[in-house]
Amino acid sequence: MVGLSVTGSSQAVCLQGVSKVFHSAGQDFTALKDIQIEIPSGEFVCVLGRSGSGKSTLMNMITGIDKPTAGEVIVHGVSVGGMSEDEMARWRGRNLGIVFQFYQLLPVFSLLENVMLPMQLAGKYEPLERVQRARMLLTQVGLADQADQRPDSVSGGEQQCAAVARALANDPPIIVADEPTGNLDSVSAGMVFEVFAALAQQGKTIIMVTHDDDLAAEAHRTLRLSDGELERDAVKS
Repeated sequence: MVGLSVTGSSQAVCLQGVSKVFHSAGQDFTALKDIQIEIPSGEFVCVLGRSGSGKSTLMNMITGIDKPTAGEVIVHGVSVGGMSEDEMARWRGRNLGIVFQFYQLLPVFSLLENVMLPMQLAGKYEPLERVQRARMLLTQVGLADQADQRPDSVSGGEQQCAAVARALANDPPIIVADEPTGNLDSVSAGMVFEVFAALAQQGKTIIMVTHDDDLAAEAHRTLRLSDGELERDAVKS
């Protein structure tokens, strides 16, 4: 079953009455409560909140890693519910770039090879074009001179920038980043944030979880979660 196409929506991401309840040992825990969010294309959104506030669960709803107990998630006009795992994986590879806190680069591959990998897995681009595109993306994030280095030969900030380049490999319209600066010093965090800001200016939609209020203040918009509820939705003036 392919995700249902939803017409009439101009939003990159739309959550309509999304709730998520986890059941464990006879006890229910509500991670998200009736979340209503619309995110236009090209917007840079930071999601804030304490540990356990529902930030990661929200990201899992958007990426289709998990499904809501109630409500609907629509990403670029497609309702992500109802797809099989294989269909979801293919859809995710075409539509989303995901960046993790701990980089998850393959240590035996160079940065260039790490960036090429999603293209190979998706069967996108010809082999020579993959190399050219990977080099272009590494240049875009300031790593042109490090392309042939392995991850352990570069700094944490540079590894995270390489992970951003990898997330862009298949040219997805949306980048979802879960605490991408949480393991970095302030200088490296600022470098990664600037890459995201530049991508938003190029029309990519960026949704980033962070604990850093100072970084979040530079985004177009901040969403603050508290106990699974949307506590604040603020647009930068």
